[in-house]
Amino acid sequence: MQALTNRAQEVSRKPMTFMERLYIPSILKGMAITFSHIFKKQPTIRYPEQKREFSPVFRGLHVLNRDEEGRERCTACGLCAVACPAEAITMEAAEREVGQENLYREEKYAAKYEINMLRCIFCGLCEEACPKDAIYLSETFAPANFTRTGFIYGKDHLLIPNPVTEPEAYAAAKGQRN
Repeated sequence: MQALTNRAQEVSRKPMTFMERLYIPSILKGMAITFSHIFKKQPTIRYPEQKREFSPVFRGLHVLNRDEEGRERCTACGLCAVACPAEAITMEAAEREVGQENLYREEKYAAKYEINMLRCIFCGLCEEACPKDAIYLSETFAPANFTRTGFIYGKDHLLIPNPVTEPEAYAAAKGQRN
């Protein structure tokens, strides 16, 4: 029978020598490899004490942005939901009523805005599609949860703190982004 490649090697069936049967050379070789790793730099990051540096283009949790006066930027145009390839964003629009000018920038606003983080692929297309810069992906990880409903973030979880009433929390939530 002809081999398909030239890589075929004949297997040696010679009996093991006395030193090979003791396995000492193999044990010493394994210990040498183990000891060589002791003196190398450890790749482990001790998380609570050390923070890992991320790329400037890292995409984390979604955030609904506010303007400088604390009003919501989202106008419920639906472009983010249309652009989402995973169909993770759902929203319902509502009309702004008289006296709500300090809450919403435009006449229309998102009464319900939800992102299913189990479906989200963190592609950033929602961020690119938004004409009002109302949504962006922050520098924060999605936290772990025990239930599926805990991964569906509503407007109360996504909305950034008010810069007028909570400037420190707003700056922390904004991160390094402009």
